[in-house]
Amino acid sequence: MYLITGATGFIGTQLLNLLNGINKDFRIISRHLVPGLDCVILDFNDLDNIPDAVFKNVDTVIHLAGIAHDLGSLPENYKIYHAVNVHATIKLAESATQNKIKKFIFVSSTKANSAVLSKKCMSEVDSGGSPEGVYGKTKREAELRLLKIGKKSGMHVSIIRPSLVYGPNVKGNLQLMSSAINNGWFPPLPETGNRRSMIHVDDLVRAILLVAKDECANGEIFIATDGTPHSSRYIYNAMCSALDKSIPKWSVPKILFDMASLVNPRIKYKLNKLLGDECYSSAKLEALGFKAKKTLKDMNETSF
Repeated sequence: MYLITGATGFIGTQLLNLLNGINKDFRIISRHLVPGLDCVILDFNDLDNIPDAVFKNVDTVIHLAGIAHDLGSLPENYKIYHAVNVHATIKLAESATQNKIKKFIFVSSTKANSAVLSKKCMSEVDSGGSPEGVYGKTKREAELRLLKIGKKSGMHVSIIRPSLVYGPNVKGNLQLMSSAINNGWFPPLPETGNRRSMIHVDDLVRAILLVAKDECANGEIFIATDGTPHSSRYIYNAMCSALDKSIPKWSVPKILFDMASLVNPRIKYKLNKLLGDECYSSAKLEALGFKAKKTLKDMNETSF
């Protein structure tokens, strides 16, 4: 049986759909009762005393829950990130070892890698430096501590770092971009040749179960992508097609974006997120037998 946290979120919902489809038993941890599911109510701000009954008949924990949205880097916000992304994760893993759980799968993020290097596709070995931002730093801390727990206890610990995930009911920047395109006020992006990695949520949940099943994944970190980096303009075009919008034959000149980035650091940061490189290699995961089934060409109006 699987024990799943974050089961009502974007990725968790698709994971449950897959497990239901292959008739696998699971239990979820949630802050609220979810009718029709084997559900344990727990608050991730208070995991110091997890009842042993939570782990009854469980052999694999899949930990999806965490804070992903940008709260900023203020000291008080760091405490929130650390409490959920690190402290709660470690408490859950420690309880799992005490209850003789066989496997613990942690869904981290490519943000746990070192800072992205321009023109380079980052791999799992690019983790020697410090990640950017409090989100990436807390995810990386949780990874390192989990691997130590696994090594000490003998529990199978595997970590997946998804690249940018898209699919039905996606939130965040992709949803905002889609909404802006649909409403006709997102500017046609220039083709800069930048490279950004993505993965469809259906492929990600398949990767999670693959890593949970394969004994060779024990103690390892895997980056998950669809295997094909895309430029921001290509992503823009794919969204237009998915939304049945005409793809503009013109684009805003890049020099205008460069000039705007000179106005203040905040604008520069946002534009770099939009037009910069964020490329990752999933060769290690592919060597385990993973192959993405969906690409941006499969996007439609339900992909956002």
